[in-house]
Amino acid sequence: MANSVNTRSENTRGEKLLIGPRLRRLRTKLGLTQTRMAEELGISGSYLNLMERNQRAMSAKVLLKLSETYDIDLSELTSGTDRQLVGELFDALRDPALGKDRVPKSEVEDVVGASPATARALVNLHHRYTELSRRLVREEGADETATALQEAAPATDLVRDVIYRTHNYFDVLDRAAEALYSTLDLRRTEPLTALIARMKEKHKTIVRILPHDVMVDMLRYYDRHSGRLNLSELLPASSRRFQIAFQIGMLEHRTTIDKIVAKADLPTVDSKRLLRTTLANYFGAALLMPYGTFLKAAEELRYDIDALAHRFGTSAEQVAHRLTTLSRPEARGVPLFFVRVDIAGNISKRFSQGRFTFPRFGGVCPRWAIHEAFASPERALVQSVEMPDGNTYLTFARRVTRAGGTTAHPAQSFVIGLGCDIAHASRLIYSDHLSGDPMPIGPNCYLCDRTACPQRAHPPLGRAMAHDERARGLSQFAFAPES
Repeated sequence: MANSVNTRSENTRGEKLLIGPRLRRLRTKLGLTQTRMAEELGISGSYLNLMERNQRAMSAKVLLKLSETYDIDLSELTSGTDRQLVGELFDALRDPALGKDRVPKSEVEDVVGASPATARALVNLHHRYTELSRRLVREEGADETATALQEAAPATDLVRDVIYRTHNYFDVLDRAAEALYSTLDLRRTEPLTALIARMKEKHKTIVRILPHDVMVDMLRYYDRHSGRLNLSELLPASSRRFQIAFQIGMLEHRTTIDKIVAKADLPTVDSKRLLRTTLANYFGAALLMPYGTFLKAAEELRYDIDALAHRFGTSAEQVAHRLTTLSRPEARGVPLFFVRVDIAGNISKRFSQGRFTFPRFGGVCPRWAIHEAFASPERALVQSVEMPDGNTYLTFARRVTRAGGTTAHPAQSFVIGLGCDIAHASRLIYSDHLSGDPMPIGPNCYLCDRTACPQRAHPPLGRAMAHDERARGLSQFAFAPES
């Protein structure tokens, strides 16, 4: 046995046995801390730590002790890197859809050696992508596999990435909106009247308000040929103003919008159309709430959403969106994050300018007061929260109801949540209503390491479970300790 171990402790090229990631996975699987495993192996904790980080090779003596103590097959630890898996992952990472950058084979070997399960998951993901690509080629006649992959990407994700890269600020649209705001003298003129007149005089278009049973399942429809912009009677005054402002943006600044879309270099028709609509919405909000005037009012009113909505004749949700766009370099507002959640917990919109991050998939933490806002319509719920990284934030949330509701078809309800780093809290009126210590929250249950949380709905991804039938903690899940 000792001879076989000595042979295995070095590979065929005479290299030392560095198996840190495998050793760490074994310890985690057994539910042991580094201190406990070191004691059982008769070595120091620092030596075990160095071995797990591949800074010290494992000796034959320690390898034998591992085998005897935990009754494991030495091949689990000493077998060489899976050459077949290396080849499969290397081939997958050479796919043209991943771009021109190539991952060296040495790095692929490192990935497989350190985390074979992750490598296998990537290979399986590539297989699924290939199957989807081939199906799209058959069904849609795509010419290239890369095109098929891009076509499969959700347009919402592609557009959201553009918004993040630009910090949700488009200077050329903001300044164009400010200029038109002055031209129309919207500070003194009732906006709805002025916007309707603009559509008629400049674009030869009549704005009509039609019964909802005529505009079935539709709130706005622009008919260029007949020169009509039809709006549903279900739209309140604030939404009517916004829809007309949107259409003005599409008509008067389409060239500017198209340049931004072209620069974004989006791969699909749907994503380009969605970005174009998003930019026209941006212009519409900027026209009704021009940057300089709106920022000044926001600072004076301490970012009171309801007060700002009354001043500019907009909805609370429109104000919340606009507050996240105040990123002009020479005149910045408070860097706010924004999320919109439905009653089932689905996130339909999210944006962050600071360190606060939202998960790409899944809901939000159940301990965040944003969920309670559904039971408190028209009232902002204020809460300070602390993320696992120790950063603290002021957050506030309120329920909003969208346009378009009738008795037969009630309008959609959402909760919008905003927040900022606690360092900016004093600039917001909501900080006046803070009380108590910050609530510890996380991104969501899958990504949160707060193992004792009583609200946990799922175990965190990649964390080993350690159920103990003798005890029941605050959380319904029990986990192996980490060093």
